[in-house]
Amino acid sequence: MSRRDTLAATPPVTLYHDGHCPLCQREVAWLARHPRRARVALVDIQAPEFDAAALGSSFEAMMGRLHLRDAAGRWFIGMDASRALYAVLGYRRLVWLSTLPGVAGPMDAGYRWFARRRVRLGRWLARRGRRRGE
Repeated sequence: MSRRDTLAATPPVTLYHDGHCPLCQREVAWLARHPRRARVALVDIQAPEFDAAALGSSFEAMMGRLHLRDAAGRWFIGMDASRALYAVLGYRRLVWLSTLPGVAGPMDAGYRWFARRRVRLGRWLARRGRRRGE
C-alpha cells in the first residue's frame, strides 16, 4: 500500500486510540466536536472490554502506533492512520502534501519519534499548563 492510498480511505472509519494518553485525549475531544464527526467511530484500546486479539493484533502493537480501519476493511497504521483519518475528515489537500517525496519520509520519522514519547510529552504539557494556570 502506498502513502497515497490513504486518500482513498472509505468512511466511516474506526480509530483505535489510547484513552490514557493526554495528547490522544485532546485529539479525541477535538474529533468529538468536528463537523464530520459521524465519519469516525472511536475505540479506546485502554477500555476493559477492548480485545486486540479479536482484531488480529496485540495490545502492545496497538499501543505502539495509531491504528485505523476503514469501511472497506483496510487497515492504516502509524502516520498512514493519521493521513487516512484527516482525508476522511476532509483535509485531503494536506494529506496529499504529506505524501510528497521529501515530505513523507520526515513526517513518517517524526510520527515514529512522537509515538514513542507521546505519553511523556502529554504529561509534560499538562504539568506546564498547570504552572501557567491553563
